[in-house]
Amino acid sequence: MAFGRLERNAGSQPMSDINMTPLIDVMLVLLVIFIVAAPLMTSSLKLDLPRSAAGRPGEATAYIALAVDAQGRLYVADQPVDTAQLSARVREAASKDPQTEVQLRADSAVPYGRVAELIGLVQDAGLSRIGFVTEAPAR
Repeated sequence: MAFGRLERNAGSQPMSDINMTPLIDVMLVLLVIFIVAAPLMTSSLKLDLPRSAAGRPGEATAYIALAVDAQGRLYVADQPVDTAQLSARVREAASKDPQTEVQLRADSAVPYGRVAELIGLVQDAGLSRIGFVTEAPAR
C-alpha cells in the first residue's frame, strides 16, 4: 500500500520525432560545395594555356570550342576528332550561323604552324571569327 498522491508522473517520454536540423545543415553544405565545384569541372581536357594579360572573355552567343593538346590531337567540345570531322563540324556550324565564333585553346607546347593550319581550316570552312583562349597571369 502506497501513501501519497494518486497521480504518478511517468517521467520524461522518449522523443519519437526525427530532428531535421542536422540533415538540412548537411544538405546545404553539400549544395554549396557543388555550386563552387561546378565551374571547375567545365573542361576535363587539361591544357597548359599561354598566359596573357590582354585576354578578356568575349560575349559570343554561338561558338565552337576547339582545343589542341600538346601532342597535337584535336578536340571539339572536349571530344576527340580528326581533321575531316573537324572540317565537317565547322562547315555545319558555318551553314547555320556564319557569325559563329571559334574559341581556340591551344597548349603552349603546340607549334605555331599547327595553330596556323587550324586557322586556315576554320577559315576555309566559312568561319572568320576566331578567339584565342588564354589564362590570366599569376599575380
